[in-house]
Amino acid sequence: MDRPILKNDILLSYYGDDFTGSTDVLETLALNGIPAVLFLNAPEKHEVDEFRLKAGVGCSGNSNRVKAFGVAGVSRSLTPSEMDVEVPPIFQKIRDIPSDYFHYKICSTFDSSLSTGNIGHAVELALRHFPARYIPLLVGAPFLNRFVVFGNLFARVGEVTYRLDRHPTMSKHPVTPMTESDLRVHLGQQTHRPIKLMDQFCLEGAYGDPTEFLESIIDDSPNYVLYDTLSLDHLNTIGKILVDNHHRDLSLLVGSSGIEYALALYLQQQGRINKVAATINAGKASKMVVMAGSAAPGTAHQIDHMIDQGHKGIRIDTCKLADRESQWQLIEATVGEALEAIINDRVPVIYSVAGPDDPEVPKTLEFMESKGIPSKEVGRIIAETQGQILKQIITRIGQLRVAVAGGDTSGYVSRALGIYALETLCPIAPGAPLCVAHSSEPQFDGLEIALKGGQNGNKSYFESILEGTSLN
Repeated sequence: MDRPILKNDILLSYYGDDFTGSTDVLETLALNGIPAVLFLNAPEKHEVDEFRLKAGVGCSGNSNRVKAFGVAGVSRSLTPSEMDVEVPPIFQKIRDIPSDYFHYKICSTFDSSLSTGNIGHAVELALRHFPARYIPLLVGAPFLNRFVVFGNLFARVGEVTYRLDRHPTMSKHPVTPMTESDLRVHLGQQTHRPIKLMDQFCLEGAYGDPTEFLESIIDDSPNYVLYDTLSLDHLNTIGKILVDNHHRDLSLLVGSSGIEYALALYLQQQGRINKVAATINAGKASKMVVMAGSAAPGTAHQIDHMIDQGHKGIRIDTCKLADRESQWQLIEATVGEALEAIINDRVPVIYSVAGPDDPEVPKTLEFMESKGIPSKEVGRIIAETQGQILKQIITRIGQLRVAVAGGDTSGYVSRALGIYALETLCPIAPGAPLCVAHSSEPQFDGLEIALKGGQNGNKSYFESILEGTSLN
């Protein structure tokens, strides 16, 4: 194994609370000089030791070994009692693989509530496996247009930066609406632990040395320390704090991919790692398919853009998924349309929903309920079907480049294709890279695939995947 960056061969391990957020961390690590792999299930130590990257993004010299690994999780959608069953065995397996840091990765829009995706509860579970003197909480990610200022979270949409409780999407989220932008107040509803703040003035030295200030606000039992993050300079200072205080048993980190960026910035400044060249790209794909299952406005714009460019839009009639016979008929018809489009040098853009106000959504829910299918099962049924459609397309025509939109859709597509790990191939849009798949099924191993959250990327995102480079 190459010389460790800090103390262990593995600098950082992480658990992502949703699928697409996990690829965000994967990209941040690799592009900043920390070669990484994302596993879809918790690995054994020998799997990490023996893993070899195919593209090797982030590696130095001739090495293709990893310095970081993650596990794509689902805790953002779980209740606390469901977390108690799902999460601890994964944390234990990660704990068995020595690393300098463990990161419980959350969304940069802090998606959580007392009943769903409870961050406070998840952290209590993590502390049993990853003890810490205090709990660093770094949510802001300026490179993703997420900012924390005096403890309040802001997010930019286009040219407008919104306080999160006034954000056009997050303030109206159907499961975890953000009605409070002060993260101390919001998280305070999920934990009994105090939440202290290191604001931007503190990070800029207005109160003296930041590390000394940090020591003054750490309690006897682990308390949270929330960091303001308005600029990359703030991230660099936070990275210095995290690295220089590592010898004090600081192992648990909580937050967005801003954590990886902060660590990388400071380690680059120290000359311990090197940032990857910005010119990396994958080249244009000869064949491609888009599979979209997100209701986000951003994904709807991306679908419309591809259709406007002359590619083939294929709407999945979700009401036909209520019984097995009509489901398989729909799969066959959709696969046939997609193959015809590919043969004619067009990208099939297969989608199940067209934006947050799509009237087909309540229609489908009502129809499914009339057939005895509860609403909580509908998303799973749709995502599983999309996975099967994509599997059939690739099986019949051979490997092609794939773009998937939506967390649930990404998870079920990966399962259908036997994908057990992902590595970064090239950046496309922040938090949504083009990846290389490692699959247990040879026909899908080495597949070039992007798995993105609904809001990631501008309107030309899918076109960028086709071209193999960012069009931003």
